[in-house]
Amino acid sequence: MQNFTISTWIALVLGLASVVALGWVWARQRKRVASFLAEVSGELKKCSWPWEPQEKGARRYRELIDSTVVVAISSVLLAAVVTFADFLLIRVVGFLTRLHL
Repeated sequence: MQNFTISTWIALVLGLASVVALGWVWARQRKRVASFLAEVSGELKKCSWPWEPQEKGARRYRELIDSTVVVAISSVLLAAVVTFADFLLIRVVGFLTRLHL
């Protein structure tokens, strides 16, 4: 048998206490959790998803793919604008601070 340190025992006791606490909560809240999950399922069925259910293959996800491409291109353009503005501001502030020395 291995020698258990005090920290190992503490970890084991805390782990066991966590399992017991979760089991107790689950036993007391089981109906509420089941009701919540049923409501979530019902709401998800009402959602408008970005694809047509009857489409097959990549065509099914055309709108999703197009939106992803738009977001990726927009992110790259925004990064370029922010980088350019940062570069420009560094140059302007550097120029202005050298004038006042």
